[in-house]
Amino acid sequence: GGRHGRENNFKSVLETIRGLLEGAGSIDRVIPPWLQSLILGHGHPSCASYKSETIKEYAMKTVGVNKPTDFLNFNDTFLDLDHLMASFKGKVSVQNSDKIDKSARFNYKIRFTGNDEAPEVEAIPVSRSLQSPGNPVRFTPVQVEAIKSGLLPGLTLCVGPPGTGKTDVAVQIIASLYHTYPTQRTIIITHSNAALNDIFAKVMARGDIDERYFVRLGSGERDLETDSSYDFTKIGRVAYSIHRRDELLEQVQQLSESLGISGKAQRGADGSPSYTCETAEYFHRHQIIRMQKLFERLVDESGAGEETDVSSLFPFKVYFGVSELSLGRARKHIERLEHLFGELSEYRPYELLRSQRQRADYLITKQARIVAMTCTHAAIARSNLIELGFEYDNIVMEESGQMLEIESFIPTLLQKGKSDDSVSGLSRLKRVCMLGDHNQLPPVVKNASFSKYSNLDQSLFTRLIRLGVPHVQLDKQGRSRPELMRLFGWRYKDLGNLDHVTKEPRFKLANPGFVYPFQLINVEDFDGKGESTPTPYFYQNLGEAEYVVALFQYMVLIGYSPDRISILTTYNGQKELISDILRQRCGAGTPLAGTMPKAVSTVDQYQGQQNDIILVSLVRTKSVGHLRDIRRLVVAVSRARLGLYVFCRENIFTQSHELKNTMEQFLDRPTKLQLVLGETVSDENDRAITDSVPEDKVFTIEDVSHLGSIVHSMQEGIMEEDQQEEA
Repeated sequence: GGRHGRENNFKSVLETIRGLLEGAGSIDRVIPPWLQSLILGHGHPSCASYKSETIKEYAMKTVGVNKPTDFLNFNDTFLDLDHLMASFKGKVSVQNSDKIDKSARFNYKIRFTGNDEAPEVEAIPVSRSLQSPGNPVRFTPVQVEAIKSGLLPGLTLCVGPPGTGKTDVAVQIIASLYHTYPTQRTIIITHSNAALNDIFAKVMARGDIDERYFVRLGSGERDLETDSSYDFTKIGRVAYSIHRRDELLEQVQQLSESLGISGKAQRGADGSPSYTCETAEYFHRHQIIRMQKLFERLVDESGAGEETDVSSLFPFKVYFGVSELSLGRARKHIERLEHLFGELSEYRPYELLRSQRQRADYLITKQARIVAMTCTHAAIARSNLIELGFEYDNIVMEESGQMLEIESFIPTLLQKGKSDDSVSGLSRLKRVCMLGDHNQLPPVVKNASFSKYSNLDQSLFTRLIRLGVPHVQLDKQGRSRPELMRLFGWRYKDLGNLDHVTKEPRFKLANPGFVYPFQLINVEDFDGKGESTPTPYFYQNLGEAEYVVALFQYMVLIGYSPDRISILTTYNGQKELISDILRQRCGAGTPLAGTMPKAVSTVDQYQGQQNDIILVSLVRTKSVGHLRDIRRLVVAVSRARLGLYVFCRENIFTQSHELKNTMEQFLDRPTKLQLVLGETVSDENDRAITDSVPEDKVFTIEDVSHLGSIVHSMQEGIMEEDQQEEA
């Protein structure tokens, strides 16, 4: 139901397929040869990976990619020297490691020598010029391998089990490419708007990517929470650029006034600066640069050192508001002026292009260095982007396991091949990085005849992995308590936990009010009914819906913030029923008026999201239904950080052979909800997850009516207190 967009986009997807086949003459110019043979299904599975001879040869003759013998710029991937040393097998030698200030943070450039058996790593520390937070993540060695592969030319496949930080890996690759190759453009493609927002927020939080180079196409940016005063749409970015232009021209005006070159009288009637980008450019070239050269000459003649006070020689004292300053500081100030004029020159085209449309096109084809969109938007925008001459060097695709094969193919075709400009007539595309998880849900194909006759519900990502294309599988999860991780961990080879999920207090403490961190809660017929289908395929289960809502109310009443709770179900019908009951029970005039969980969603729509506590309703009482697809179960049980409570008809789901590995763990516990009555969410609450609850504190809930009456009397208590206060 949440995928109506899908059907509407099918038309543009099909038109694109047709267009691709017709224009196939120029395929070399659009898709690099190393990717073609894989996509078309011939060629050795490892021919596009950075270790292959094909890619090494490609690297030797391609501008803008690392040759195997070059140092590779990892930027701020490593938080400190120990992190660097722990990230590689084999010998790591760091230049001047004895002189390095252990407390300072460095960027690193790294060269890989030796062979696969005895790898050697040489690292050069580079001081960080930017005072931004940068990368906050202590990547694991496997994540570092994924980042390395993403920075090198060729195809990177990264499998990210739930909670293993594939978005962090994607963000690090995007940021490192941005800093290492200032002339290259990267496009980010995701399947959902939620994932795009997530990448976007993380990139902005780094603080080292100038927002004028970052734009997002499509319509989902309304929900984006960033600090920028302008949104990240084309229109918003153009507005931001014009706004920045005005701010900077004001600074140029002040600089000019401080030097006595122009007076206040020259400003516009409204006090606006008299400069434009064009005249600022002349001012810079003819005056400022001259003053800077003169300053440097005088400094040389005076023999001043880094710390010498050069205020008598410095021409921009008034502008910077300084009376005395060292040569080092003076040069920093001059650098700031260079940045000022440099940025202004980029806004010059906005003075020449007057229409919104021209400005937006300029932004996308020339100014933006990171362009983000969903795969759906890519299909819709393709012909327009090609007409504009849009070009790019790198593609990063997140959630690629959920994209239809054709959808992940389209992004490689958003640019027209240029045979005349590039001598080789080859594609400009240098790196394709796909991140996803083929053990979670596949793409949904609404058109049944299509999915029957073709493998359309298989993503390109899954196909490449099944072909045996080399991939990196992330191996440590940092989302769920270790107890919860076991519910899905069996699906992944050697999945482990990051330190913080065993060490941080919130993971060590029990969930207040609950005996167990996860339970399967059996729900029998309610008012004589189990599952019902008011219309075909629209499954509902009133007993489970009431039970889930009652537990939500109970949790809020003992002090849980409703934002920490999400309610999931496997059917749209049930999602609507739960939403209705929430509106009745927590609507206007009730004690919990206006209290709503963070989300009420289907499992399929909630892929890629998470919360502290997840309540799940499985609905079916006659057969297992589509939960037979183990990938759906993997998604359902991997959304919770601290608590997972599943409501279902026990005898249906626990007998299903496919679900056995997960269900057996639930069956180690009672299948009636067990609460610790009287326990509330508070700082005093220090019951550890390992403590057993004394028998007299354990309270077993018989069924939904039982919990309903407890919630009712708790609410009565609140009402009475309120009335007494009013009296």
